[in-house]
Amino acid sequence: MPISVKEFEKTPEKALEVGEKTNGQKVLNFLLKNPDKAFTRNEIMKATGIKKGSIGVTLSRLEEKDLVRHKGNYWTLAEDDKIATLASEIYGTKTANKSLGEEKKEDWLGDQ
Repeated sequence: MPISVKEFEKTPEKALEVGEKTNGQKVLNFLLKNPDKAFTRNEIMKATGIKKGSIGVTLSRLEEKDLVRHKGNYWTLAEDDKIATLASEIYGTKTANKSLGEEKKEDWLGDQ
């Protein structure tokens, strides 16, 4: 949902970060942090704090939306452009900032 520029300017950055509100978001966030691995339902449940009665339904719904896939007892991210874009948006900037340092507005503006 978009916000006004006025709200954007006055709201602290931490308050504008995407949170883990739903079980689906928790699972995707966990798997996005581990894109090169597959996990059992129990491993995902323990890592995300999702209750035993909800993890199966959550994984099935994510699979129906082509966001995760599974084989046997293991689950991982789907091979999809949506996932690659989501991972890039969420973790690409964080990784770049850690490696290279955060950019400053002044650096972009240069000598104007």
